[in-house]
Amino acid sequence: MKIYLGQRLKELREEKGLTQNQLAEKLGINSVTYLHYEKEQREPPLSLLAEIAKFYGVTVDYLLGLSDY
Repeated sequence: MKIYLGQRLKELREEKGLTQNQLAEKLGINSVTYLHYEKEQREPPLSLLAEIAKFYGVTVDYLLGLSDY
C-alpha cells in the first residue's frame, strides 16, 4: 500500500489534536493552502515540508511515504 503525503499530514495533525486552521496558523500559511496539501491538490515547497517534519518530529522521507519513521 502506497502512503501519500496528504494522508500522512492528516494522520499526524489528527494525532496532535489540531484542526487544519490551527496547524495552518502555526505554520504561518493560509488554511485553504494547507487544505490543498492534505487533499493533494498542491504540493508544499521543500522549505515548508522540512518545517512540517520538524514540527512533528519526523523525517521528510516519512512525510513522503519513503520510510516508516
